Amino acid sequence: MSIFQYNAVDNKGQSVKNKIEASTSDEAIAKIRGLGHFLTSMKEINVRKKFDKTLTTNTPRKKRREISISFGGVKSKELTTFTRQLATLQDAGLPIIRGLMILASQMKKGLLKKTTRNVIEDIEGGSTLSGALAKNPRVFDKLYINIVRAGETSGSLDVILQRLADFREKIERLVRKIISAMIYPTVVAVVAVSIVIGLMLFIIPNFAKIFEEMNLELPAPTKMLITISMILKTHWIFIPSIPFGTFILYKIAGKIKILRLLIDKTKFKLPIFGNIINKSTVSRFTRTLATLTYSGVPILDALNTVKDTTGNAAMAQAIHNIHNSIRSGENIAKPLRASKICNEMVINMVEVGEETGELDKMLTKVADNYDDEVDRAVEAMVSLIEPIMIVFLGGTVGFIVIAMFVPLIKIMQGLGAN
Repeated sequence: MSIFQYNAVDNKGQSVKNKIEASTSDEAIAKIRGLGHFLTSMKEINVRKKFDKTLTTNTPRKKRREISISFGGVKSKELTTFTRQLATLQDAGLPIIRGLMILASQMKKGLLKKTTRNVIEDIEGGSTLSGALAKNPRVFDKLYINIVRAGETSGSLDVILQRLADFREKIERLVRKIISAMIYPTVVAVVAVSIVIGLMLFIIPNFAKIFEEMNLELPAPTKMLITISMILKTHWIFIPSIPFGTFILYKIAGKIKILRLLIDKTKFKLPIFGNIINKSTVSRFTRTLATLTYSGVPILDALNTVKDTTGNAAMAQAIHNIHNSIRSGENIAKPLRASKICNEMVINMVEVGEETGELDKMLTKVADNYDDEVDRAVEAMVSLIEPIMIVFLGGTVGFIVIAMFVPLIKIMQGLGAN
């Protein structure tokens, strides 16, 4: 058993310094948490017991070296949990440094733990929380930093952090719903395409050999199918390169401003998917702007931040026009209506919010309403895609079967005539 000396904070926010006996550091941490304490620091004390007089040598203990190299970034869910816990500690009245130390002590090794310790060092060196976060753009984006800065300025950091955590959770919930809804159609599509490719590569060539040996005059659909099959079998290497190449071209086009704008505008007009993309984009825009304005960020600064984080060039262009309109003394509604991205209900609610001085509340209501509409649209999309996939697969396989069996029927008829 080893002795561990630790510093912690109890449920009342009072500092606690004590010692605890445990076999390992993990066991010591578990015991400390079981007491209802938030651990801030802990170290092992090498205590030689009296009955160990028979030991003549001490085995040196190897110190654990903390690996500071982190692979990948920080998961969105992990950062949201960090924000929620920090908001709770702030609401409890703990100093920001102590709150960050508590969170860092509970984290697993990784980029967020390392970044949190760097933030603590910067704050201890005289930096503000937002200033310390800004030095770690890999973890904290511009939106996160601006909201925290607004909370520091207004003196309500705990409330702003709670609002930020709510915002991140709702965005994550929306993304999860869309992704989970897309899994089934994607799997069905992959299976359908795999079946068709398998028939074209392995089944049809065998039929083609039979027809060639019998020197049959083939109908046009059969000829077309055999030609496609031969092309795929000869150039099969291009089959996996098509989706990969499409992805690369999409990424390259995304780097070119005009092409990205064209692609993002086209996304809104896609059948089935366009409505979902539009509503989720508007929901993200309104919720982000509502969070920033509620936090006290000036409207022009808030729009600049939203423009950089919207993720859609068409929406970013509309926000840019709104920014210029407000700077010229106009309101938000006019350029928003001109963009044709939002419907009249959204524009009217924004107008009412501007007139009543409760823009953040109206924007939040719009976001909540659009989240509900996205849920319904996703459910409708899933129910629509399933029969479409079944019809596609059935039609394709049916066409292949008919094209292959028509010549076989002719062969059987010829044999019967003989």
